[in-house]
Amino acid sequence: MRVTTAIFRRELRGYFATPVAYVFIVIFLLLAGVFTFYMGSFFDRNQADLESAFGFHPWLYLFLVPAISMRLWAEERHSGSIELLMTLPVTMMQAVLGKFLAAWAFLGLALLGTLPVWLTVNYLGAPDNGVAFAGYLGSFLMAGAYLAVGACLSATTRNQVIAFVVSVMALLMLTLAGWPMVTDLFPDWVPQVFVDAIASLSFLTHFEAISRGVLDLRDLLFFCTFIALWLFANAVVIERRKAG
Repeated sequence: MRVTTAIFRRELRGYFATPVAYVFIVIFLLLAGVFTFYMGSFFDRNQADLESAFGFHPWLYLFLVPAISMRLWAEERHSGSIELLMTLPVTMMQAVLGKFLAAWAFLGLALLGTLPVWLTVNYLGAPDNGVAFAGYLGSFLMAGAYLAVGACLSATTRNQVIAFVVSVMALLMLTLAGWPMVTDLFPDWVPQVFVDAIASLSFLTHFEAISRGVLDLRDLLFFCTFIALWLFANAVVIERRKAG
């Protein structure tokens, strides 16, 4: 665990060593504010809740999380620093977990920047803060799921642009998995059980349930299991690339 913590600290410091981290946070908060107050009609709804804020988080993460994840491994492979990393007394899972947790913590800091909206809601009304907490938890878990997919796909290429584009497309399919535009792609001969299984992978379905304050164990397990599987896949991809 000490090795993972050391990698975590090194990676997290690396984000703030350049202006990129600050630019990302500013863009995230700016877009979150525009979506919440203008597109989400925060004041016009006249309701003391954060539904107008959380409803747009999946679409914010769809483009902003790949912008963070694309550099996790593609940059390491492009610069050749991954070979140096592998010569250190570090297991592959420790490296994958440390880099992932640092990026996830960075996203968590960006998410905490939206707390003034929660304070505004409490000032204007009497919201159910338990629902607000569930919304933040669901948003954080969903960001982790997006990040796990993006990190794994980043490990498959040396080009950050390719990693970004492929991650956006993969996450778009996973976000809309339960929508007809995705399920209708399957021909009639495909068993309905398989189609239902694909639809159950939709991030929106699980996130919306949590954001409404319903902390169903199945939704929490979905995100945790999803993250774990993609991190395992990430480690496997790096091991095979190293062997090749």
